[in-house]
Amino acid sequence: MAEQKTESEAGTGDIVSQQVAAMYAKALLGATEKAGKTEEVLEEFAAIVSQAFDPNPRFEAVIGSGFIDHEQKVAMIDRVFRGRVSPMLLNFLKVVSSHGRLDLLRAIYRAAVMNLDELRGRVKVEVRSATPLDDATAKHIVEEMHKKTGSQPRLVVRQDPSLIGGVVLRVGDTVYDGSVATQLERVRAAMINRSVHEIQSRRDRFRHSGGD
Repeated sequence: MAEQKTESEAGTGDIVSQQVAAMYAKALLGATEKAGKTEEVLEEFAAIVSQAFDPNPRFEAVIGSGFIDHEQKVAMIDRVFRGRVSPMLLNFLKVVSSHGRLDLLRAIYRAAVMNLDELRGRVKVEVRSATPLDDATAKHIVEEMHKKTGSQPRLVVRQDPSLIGGVVLRVGDTVYDGSVATQLERVRAAMINRSVHEIQSRRDRFRHSGGD
């Protein structure tokens, strides 16, 4: 079904940071795949981002700060996350902290999701919808995107009232746009282009008639 939560794009970092994040993500997936707990752990990781970091940017800044030592961060991790996430993810957070890279947690999560998609033969489909996406619509989108891509879609849904109606789908660099707002904009652009063409045609006819 559709993943009805925000997947923040902030904090992408530079190339080196992304490479480091990818390394940690690979290590995390290696451990979770062996334990058969990858989906469970990544759901917990997603909750950390959406429920702990997104509403509390100050907490995210503090836990990723280079001015707070590892012992203090471990105490903070235990206080906030113990009992709320699996021991595997809790230990992973502490390992990342020991290397001073808690500032990369968002990037690590994104890299882990991308790696898992590749591992499972899935493709990320970003869906922007004017209204919340119901299960029937989500199922239809999954079926259609599966036909188009040949892979199992993973929907990431964002509500965007500016669309007026309909949905906009993005798979990589390809956009499938079915929103009313975009359709209206296309009609408006077509009308403007037609008016410009008519004005130009009249000018051309006037010039020709004046030259006879």
